[in-house]
Amino acid sequence: MKIKPLGDKIIVQRLEAEEKTASGIFLPEGAKEKPQQAKVIRVGTGKTLDNGTVTDFQVKEGDTIILGKWGGTEIKVDGQDYIVMGEDEVLAIVE
Repeated sequence: MKIKPLGDKIIVQRLEAEEKTASGIFLPEGAKEKPQQAKVIRVGTGKTLDNGTVTDFQVKEGDTIILGKWGGTEIKVDGQDYIVMGEDEVLAIVE
């Protein structure tokens, strides 16, 4: 990837939306919800605290996370869609 996030920012890529419901009904493109799971692609250097200490990330590259539907800033790099967001916008890590 040609971009590196700064500070406490991370770059994630949304996982694909569900193609069909639990009962087996296929969804048209317009009816699919924005997936709230994403894969962490890159992490920044960490958040710098007031005393100058840099904190470590709780997420790492390759983690699958839960994020809000409208969080972060959507970008496109080399034809791929990504989201740049702060680590504090991550709701959970999927184990």
